[in-house]
Amino acid sequence: MDAQRRGRGEQMDPADQWVLNPNTGEYELRLNPSAAQSRTAPRTATARSATARSAAPRGGGPRGGAPRGDATRTEVPPQRRRRGAPEEPPPGRRGGRRPVQPKPNKAKKVLLWTGGTMAFVLVGVSAAGYFYLQHLEGNVSTTDVGSAGASNFSKDEAFSVLIIGTDKRTGEGNEGYGDKGSSGHADTTILLHVAKDRTNATALSIPRDLIVNIPDCPTKQEDGSEKIVPGLQSARFNRSLGESGRDPGCTMRTVKENTGITVDHFMMADFNAVKTLTTAVEGVDVCVEKPVNDKESKLVLPAGESTVEGERALAFVRTRKSFGNSGDLDRIKVQQQFLGSIMRKMSSSDTLTSPSKLLKLAEAATKALTVDKAIGNVGTLKDVALELKKVPTKNISFATVPVVDNPAETVKATVVLDDSKAPQVFDMIENDVSFTEVKQQEKKDKDAQAARLKGTKSAASEVRVRIMNGGAVAGSAQKTLQYLQVEEGVTKSDNAGNAPAELARTTLEYAPDQADQARRLADIMGLSGSALKPGESVNNSQGLPAMTLTLGKDFKGAGVKLNAPVEAADVEKSTADKVKCAS
Repeated sequence: MDAQRRGRGEQMDPADQWVLNPNTGEYELRLNPSAAQSRTAPRTATARSATARSAAPRGGGPRGGAPRGDATRTEVPPQRRRRGAPEEPPPGRRGGRRPVQPKPNKAKKVLLWTGGTMAFVLVGVSAAGYFYLQHLEGNVSTTDVGSAGASNFSKDEAFSVLIIGTDKRTGEGNEGYGDKGSSGHADTTILLHVAKDRTNATALSIPRDLIVNIPDCPTKQEDGSEKIVPGLQSARFNRSLGESGRDPGCTMRTVKENTGITVDHFMMADFNAVKTLTTAVEGVDVCVEKPVNDKESKLVLPAGESTVEGERALAFVRTRKSFGNSGDLDRIKVQQQFLGSIMRKMSSSDTLTSPSKLLKLAEAATKALTVDKAIGNVGTLKDVALELKKVPTKNISFATVPVVDNPAETVKATVVLDDSKAPQVFDMIENDVSFTEVKQQEKKDKDAQAARLKGTKSAASEVRVRIMNGGAVAGSAQKTLQYLQVEEGVTKSDNAGNAPAELARTTLEYAPDQADQARRLADIMGLSGSALKPGESVNNSQGLPAMTLTLGKDFKGAGVKLNAPVEAADVEKSTADKVKCAS
């Protein structure tokens, strides 16, 4: 709630408008600061801090009026007694009870996730904070990206958020960083993928100098019309935003075009975000192996650990010349370390149990964000936060798209995908495979398969199955049919064409009386237990009841078992729970 509109001082901390209700154990927003503090109401920590700042004596006047001798003093209004409850004497009065101060409700929390020139903040407040929630709602900017993203946020599915840090120079103190005419390119981009079971997440950095194909991009205009921005061939990735009117949806489409990974949502912030957010959390701890005195970024740090905020935090994530080979790839590593540090800070009890810090974060972060319309309200952002909060920091992996120097350049300035490594990285993310839990996931799948497939199996010649293509390479259904009939003896099978919708994973649907057939086909195909879907049979081309095998995007080819062990991608990575020093 805007403090000025509520009659409070211009510099009043918004957290001072929140007090602990001893009857409910929740923080509540007091919206009428002109009323005086009741002599019978217990004084909360928040109320005491507000009173201390007023520099007025604690003595009070008549109940319901201002204290004598201090006409300007403003206190928090009294707590209401529940109807029928007896009025309690003040603390210290003979015969009175000392009021019990309950612990704050831990469900009322704010969670921030930010890194480099990007921000990820989500806010949860009690029902008493409705008006403050509406105020925060007005802080968040949205962009309609149309079909580039998901139409809503699902708490029951895996999701990917493209976090974009732009190099736009608007904002106080930012005009001196050069390129002040920039329309805001994709300077720092991280694809955050959160697994369906919330056991892990992967933050994949995309180099701004990566050469990609940028597809044609439909963009919404202010008058509601749609404009198609023409695509580009062999262009730097950072040109997918800003140039020629390209919006974040164009960057999302570029990621999909070049990696095959589906992007559901985006969050974007500029230079001001890293300054305001690090100040709101009272600094972020960073570490460097040797002293830094960078003339370009103006970063000055001693060797070892330091705490940075505001301008110094921005200088840290912008510094290139003092780390590694002075290139953007080494700067990405520094930004990943910074991101891991702030994630540890945000998950600490020191931050999560402080109403003052949480409200400052809510103000700063919602002002810093631009998001897609599907998550463009504080309630949905809170839901995203709570889902991300379920992932242990030790299972949040940071990696960079595998690249090699651009062979078309004599003077090396750009990079291209490393075709020997990148496809496996993209496949792991698209198929929800953890970079840190590969072996554990493999064991989990085998255990589930053993439980589901326990029982008798039909002979291959008795298996009746229709094969459909639901996202595999074109022609996969026919090749699988030939393989099953010729190599495995599944002669009662036929090709049923394309499935109604694409699937990420291959499935086998069967009726209860076809369980024995399902177990046999699962053995042949290498299907996991989770791929078997009890349901209904459908008549095949001979008019006989048959199971339905739908080949998903994870299909590896006819004769290749789907449960073949998954090898961890050969890519340099780190995790959010580890402290690393930039070198």
